[in-house]
Amino acid sequence: MSSLEFTPPKYVQIVHALQERITEGTYAPGELLPSEARLVREFGAGRSTVVRALQILTMQGWIGREHGRGSFVKGVPGGSTERSHAGASAFDAAETATETTITHAGRAAVPPAIAHALGVPADSPAILRQRLVSDDSGASELVSLWFPLDIAEGTDLHAPEPITIGVKGHLQAIKQARPARIVERLSARQATEQETSLLQLDKASPVLGVMATVLDATESVIAVADIVLPGDLHELEDSYPAS
Repeated sequence: MSSLEFTPPKYVQIVHALQERITEGTYAPGELLPSEARLVREFGAGRSTVVRALQILTMQGWIGREHGRGSFVKGVPGGSTERSHAGASAFDAAETATETTITHAGRAAVPPAIAHALGVPADSPAILRQRLVSDDSGASELVSLWFPLDIAEGTDLHAPEPITIGVKGHLQAIKQARPARIVERLSARQATEQETSLLQLDKASPVLGVMATVLDATESVIAVADIVLPGDLHELEDSYPAS
């Protein structure tokens, strides 16, 4: 294997495998997918890895999920179907998986890039909620969610305990803050010292950074998600019409 090749993380492999089966008609529209327990056995993955793959397929429009019924096929979605939606996933994900560790929850000084996205001066205070996510390959992403103080006021975003319904659900329930649009920007760069330590990277390892600004219907910023992915464990793919 050349130095430019790598094996995608397990959840990406599951996403691609299920997409291929839906595209080929192995799983027809309206048909139930195998249960999570069966997918765990088939792919030799942890339950949280399978759930993460199903969440991505749901956000991309390949499948639907209903409580008490399971996951069912919707079909091949139209338009661009391979986008990562990393910001939506980070904002929506529950924090209860055993592979998720809250590494910071509370006030922090906003770095310049985040400050620009939040529309505040650099080093202004904001609420930072940071978590480290692992999968079968080890530490797979570092998610830092930044919130304006007025958005975080009266919530549990500063608390170190996991938010079981996810940040999105928590803000909707407490503050009636509903995202209407997410703007993502992808960059490749060297990892910082903190990222190298938390993600257990070699020194000078590259990372993929996704900065996602979450906006409400009035275009006010609800949150900024800064997602760091080890460059040798992730690939982001997009597919769209040429015309």
